[in-house]
This record gives sequence, C-alpha cells and structure tokens, in this order.
Amino acid sequence: MKYKSSFLNEAAIRGFFYQSTNLEAMDEYLCEKGRLAYTGFDITAKSLHVGHLIPIFLLRLFQKHGHKPVILVGGGTTKIGDPSFRNTTRPMLSDEQIADNLVGIKKCLMPFFKFGDGASDAIIVNNADWLNNLNYIPFLRDIGTCFSINRMVGFESVKAKLSENNTLSFLEFNYMILQAYDFYKLFTEKGCSIQFGGQDQWGNIVCGVELIRKKTGKEVFGFTNPLLTTSDGKKMGKTANGAVWLSKDLLSAYDFWQYWRNVDDADVIKCMYLFTDIDVNEIKKMESVRGQELNELKKILADEVTTIIHGKDSLDGIHQTVSNAFSKGTDLNAMTSLPRYKIDRKDLETTSAIDVIVAAGLCASRGDAKRLIRGGGVYVDDEPITEEYRFNADKKLVKLSCGKKKHLIVEI
Repeated sequence: MKYKSSFLNEAAIRGFFYQSTNLEAMDEYLCEKGRLAYTGFDITAKSLHVGHLIPIFLLRLFQKHGHKPVILVGGGTTKIGDPSFRNTTRPMLSDEQIADNLVGIKKCLMPFFKFGDGASDAIIVNNADWLNNLNYIPFLRDIGTCFSINRMVGFESVKAKLSENNTLSFLEFNYMILQAYDFYKLFTEKGCSIQFGGQDQWGNIVCGVELIRKKTGKEVFGFTNPLLTTSDGKKMGKTANGAVWLSKDLLSAYDFWQYWRNVDDADVIKCMYLFTDIDVNEIKKMESVRGQELNELKKILADEVTTIIHGKDSLDGIHQTVSNAFSKGTDLNAMTSLPRYKIDRKDLETTSAIDVIVAAGLCASRGDAKRLIRGGGVYVDDEPITEEYRFNADKKLVKLSCGKKKHLIVEI
C-alpha cells in the first residue's frame, strides 16, 4: 500500500507497522512535518534491552521524517507494572530504585535521537510528574467515569490473563487507565496526537484514544508495531546469559556486536530493515544473498547496530578482538574487548571449565557444555579440552572458546 506521508511509507517497508486506528486519517495528518508521537518505557531495570529496539527505532524514523519524538519514562506507572500478557506480577520497586534505573534508561536513549527545543527535536517526559500527585476521588469522578469494565475485560491482554486463572490485581487493572491518562495529558498539554507501542499494547492504546475523544471530542491515533521475534516465532533479545542489554555497563560492546553477528540466517534481512540506517533500496538488493555470503551481511548488520548504540570508535577494538580471537599466540592483555571471567585462586581446585562455561553464559546448561566438550568444540588457548579439565595457576590469563564464535578471557 502506498501512503501519502513519507514516514508511513518507510515505516511499512521496514516492517514497523502492525495495526492502527483510522490509518487513512493518520496518514493525512502526518503529511505535515512537526507532528508529535510518543512511546512509553517503564523503568524496571538500569538498562533497556534489544526487545525495546523496535519502538526506539520507530521513534527514530519518526524524527528522521521531520516529526518530534516524545519519550515517556514511566516513573509513575513503574510503581504498578503493566500486566499485559504477563503471567506474573512485577516486583514492587522503591522510589530510590526507580530513580537509579531512570539514570541508566536515559543514558541508553541518548545515542538514538537529537534532543533539544526544535520542531523535530526529541524530548523526555516522566509520567511521575502528573501521576504521583493525583487526588483519587477527583480522578475517579473525572477520568474513571469514561471507562467501561465490560470494555476493558474484553481486551485480549486482560482476557488472556484471566483465562489462564492468573491473578489480576486491582492495582494492575488500573494500569490501562493510567496509560490512557498519560496519552490524555500529553495531548492536552503538548499536542501529542499519536501513541506508538507494541502489538501487545493495543488495548491500552485504544483506551487512550477513546478517553481523549470522550473528554475533548478530538481524534488522536494509535499505531502498533510487531513484537521482535525470530523467524520461528521466538522472542529475540535473549541469550543463555539473559537479556541483551543496550548499556555497556551490563553487556560489553563486543558481546553486543557478537549477538548481531550470530543472528539466524533467516532474520538477517529483517534486522537490516528494522535496525540500520541503510537505504531500503540497498537492503532490497541484499534479499537475494544466500549461503556463505550471509556471513558478510551479518558483519554489516553487527557493525551498523553497534555503531548507532556504542559509537563508531567501538568497532576498532571489536574488529581487532575478533581477529585476535582466531590467532594463536596473541597477547591476551591486548584483547580488551573480550568479556572476562575471574576465578579466585583459592577456588581453582573446585572450579571446572564446565562451571565457567555455564556461569559465563557460553552454554545454557551443564549438559550443553559437556556435549560441546565431547564434540571437541571447547578450547583453552586454542587447544581442545576434556570434561575433567581444571584451570591452574601457571597462567594469569587464558582464552576459553566455545566453538568459533564465543570467546572469553579467564583471569586467574
């Protein structure tokens, strides 16, 4: 489908579009530059992760086409936790934990946008500014009367949770109302008329659109993106060692680069469209690439995404480390980009290579590590090892490799 607005055209081609309210009217609305759209991020951790990249890159594309991104951080809603399609209730965080997380989240967002006071400059707002001081009775009378329980329990996010006999607390049930209220506040105070979100946010977004219509008589728009999944439908952004964090304090630039270097062949082109600034016509030419040549595309993908998030300067060290990892006799002190794992000398006798492999996230389980060792796929300083291998105090640094792609330096 051909759209009138340049933003929607490119968003659709790159794979960002899943569902929207009144698409035709939104397309017309976006033909004029300087429109405002927002995406919200609850601040439940010190860093965002790869699962957040689709909404981030969507907002980034929005700015590229001359519009103004509004980034909403959930200092208020984090205290409740979004229950959408979740089997468990999020743990309660203290004000101090939320404030600490907020510092890290803002740091993660900085590389993606141009911030400032210009017509298309991004801004960050915190919903704690209006949610923390709400008066309950006036809020119920003014906003609560606009919501139908019948309508709310009909949304898939709520039905899915209730149908599995999971507890949906009254606290969590309020999340939908507060997210809708966020949209209302951003519309009335800043003129923000579009909310972006993942496809699992559809019910929450529609509530905001309807609240604004009921309170103001004006039309605003909701736009959802597909969730980040692999070609076989699994969530992307997870490794044996946990989430793929955007902060280099939680995940080194080298490990981040390696994640993209090792994506499945079937996902390379999709990730090129979503997470790089490469022109769509150039990516289209890559779609016919098969076999060994895909490895070169993976390197391009890894370089592009890593440059955006960690800066171009990070690539020199990463490339050198990759080169050194395959070279025998390389000075391990010089391999500064490789992740490191420290073993206290007093624990050498009780710490096996299998212990280190699992603890460092090179394999998901001890069974996987043992199978890899038996197959000759684990090396210490480029020599294959057995299951009985123990590190010793002869060297302060050794290189541990699982296959050809996973390496780390063990400090003794």
